[in-house]
Amino acid sequence: MLFNAPDTHLVPFDGRFAVDDFATAPAPDGPSKSELKAELADLVEQLHELQRVLFADGRYALLAVFQAMDAAGKDSTIRKVFSGVNPAGIRTTAFGAPSSLERSHEFLWRCVQRLPERGKIGIFNRSHYEEVLVVRVKPELLTRQRLPRVAPETIWDERLESIRNWELHLARNGVVVVKFWLHLSPEEQKRRFLRRIEQPDKNWKFVAEDLEDRRRWDVFMHAYQDMLRQTSREHAPWYAIPADWKPYTRVAVARTLVQVLSQLDLAWPGVDERQQQVLAQSRAELLAETESPAEQRNNE
Repeated sequence: MLFNAPDTHLVPFDGRFAVDDFATAPAPDGPSKSELKAELADLVEQLHELQRVLFADGRYALLAVFQAMDAAGKDSTIRKVFSGVNPAGIRTTAFGAPSSLERSHEFLWRCVQRLPERGKIGIFNRSHYEEVLVVRVKPELLTRQRLPRVAPETIWDERLESIRNWELHLARNGVVVVKFWLHLSPEEQKRRFLRRIEQPDKNWKFVAEDLEDRRRWDVFMHAYQDMLRQTSREHAPWYAIPADWKPYTRVAVARTLVQVLSQLDLAWPGVDERQQQVLAQSRAELLAETESPAEQRNNE
């Protein structure tokens, strides 16, 4: 299934993406914080309504994938953007280090287990892409996966090819895959790390490994660039969302989701003539009932 991907922040499909070509912050003459807050509220309501008809229609599922460097705001973006969606129609999975069971399977297995059902929204906070990001930057992690063959010169291209094929399979089966890379600058990450260290209520968010990854910033950016070049496709597009200013980040993600869902041919299920007769008979029966004391009070 293909759809017209919104242009704003879209990573091109031609394999020529460059990290430095995409901004980490919105234009300075853009909407104010209060304007963005108001727009987000409207978008959250639209997303709520779209999820309702997505569920009723029952032919599609939405998978929203979030990847980013530490402190880019994935958690808060997910919390704010999906705050109005019925919890029964959504499931968020935060993927950490693979368990022993997960490592005993091929690398896509654990994500397959968490795919959304038709009519629902699934959110991956980190995802299958960790296998071509953190594992690529720290290849010693491959040894824990007990692979029968590891060819360093081809393994990352092979995994990216597997991901492309899997996401195409999902799209062909009604899973709408939309992927967000929250593009954070090292300067803003430093500021947020310092806030985590200096504010007692945020200390729990900081771990020493965060600085280890920060020291490998350029290596991570190379991995991200190759990943985005090889896996942004019409059936599963990537969006490089500026992440230095959270109010804008949240609105940009919400706008994209609303635009994507609005393109689907979603519809409320129709009611045939027989069902209409059942509805009419049921209505008549309900209206003919004697009102209870509670109903009488409500109708007064």
